[in-house]
Amino acid sequence: MPVEKDIVSRAIKGDAEAFAELYEKYFGKIYRFIYLRTGNQTEAEDIAQEVFAKALEAIGSYRWRDIPFASWLFRIAHNQVVDHFRKQGKVERVELEDNVVAADEPSPALVAERRFELEELRANVSKLSPAQREVITLRFSAELSIAEVAEALRKNTGTVKALQYNGIVALRKLMMGDSQRWTER
Repeated sequence: MPVEKDIVSRAIKGDAEAFAELYEKYFGKIYRFIYLRTGNQTEAEDIAQEVFAKALEAIGSYRWRDIPFASWLFRIAHNQVVDHFRKQGKVERVELEDNVVAADEPSPALVAERRFELEELRANVSKLSPAQREVITLRFSAELSIAEVAEALRKNTGTVKALQYNGIVALRKLMMGDSQRWTER
């Protein structure tokens, strides 16, 4: 498979197959990032499609600056999510879709436990500061590196590392508090 820089260069020149390769490579990560922000599968799909429509529209103006192409895409995704909430006059809402868990789960009890854990995690992530929430989502849902997150958010890597560390510490405390609350009952 050609290196990403070659694929991006071909896409910039109007090669539809190259852009399709980028779409295939990044759609899942972009979708997961948006889904964790919106909590709604349909909205996440729509916004992810908008991200790639915007990317296709703007790909001709993209300039390779030794930063990952993914950072550019996630910057567009971030802006689309912000615009989405702004249009709705909402901050962020968190809903858990019924179809989040894969159909091939081993047992109904395990499925229910995982759903509960996911709901608990999402609820606790929503309690983080907006900056921590964004870093945690990009790092662990979208699987971006520290450098890619820094570029996407236009922050330095030290700030991203600090936000990640503080976000994980805060999440751990929130999750421990929730588990203690459940064991006390």
